[in-house]
Amino acid sequence: MGKIKKEEIWSIPNCMGYFRILLIPFFCVIYLNADSVKDYYLAAGLVLVSTITDLFDGKVARKFNMVTELGKFVDPFADKLTHGAVALCLCTRYKRMIWLVALMAIKEGFMAVMGLINLRHGKKLDGAKWYGKICTATLFVVLGVLVFMPKISGRIADVLILGEMVIMAIVLVLYAFEFRKMTK
Repeated sequence: MGKIKKEEIWSIPNCMGYFRILLIPFFCVIYLNADSVKDYYLAAGLVLVSTITDLFDGKVARKFNMVTELGKFVDPFADKLTHGAVALCLCTRYKRMIWLVALMAIKEGFMAVMGLINLRHGKKLDGAKWYGKICTATLFVVLGVLVFMPKISGRIADVLILGEMVIMAIVLVLYAFEFRKMTK
């Protein structure tokens, strides 16, 4: 990545990414200190704002020709931080969430290591694959439901968590095949 211009740093889509990152500590404090359903709804509202902002930053970047290399890093970084923070907070309510957090760490660690290895050889993934986008979308939905519905039954929460783990494991395998093709 070459020198980043000031206008790229402060482009509207990149600012949306920074905003999403700044929402994380507010979500964590509200969620972890929640003592009423209203508090959980407030935390869920922050997740919803983050999700809507995530949907718009890419659209704005493409429509107004504001796609930057920095933005290609900030957007997924904000996604990962948000997912991780929300999932870790949910571990306080749902004991099986730790399994999903562990799988997230394995998947993201694998993606980072393989990305760096391939980058050293002058290769990189050409953007997120469709199955990666599905995984991200379903993860946002599952995490959002668990935050927005604090009184959800443990069984339903377990089904959502395990279902997301299946999706994430399949996506991990598909990316493993993709990286294997790149190394040949």
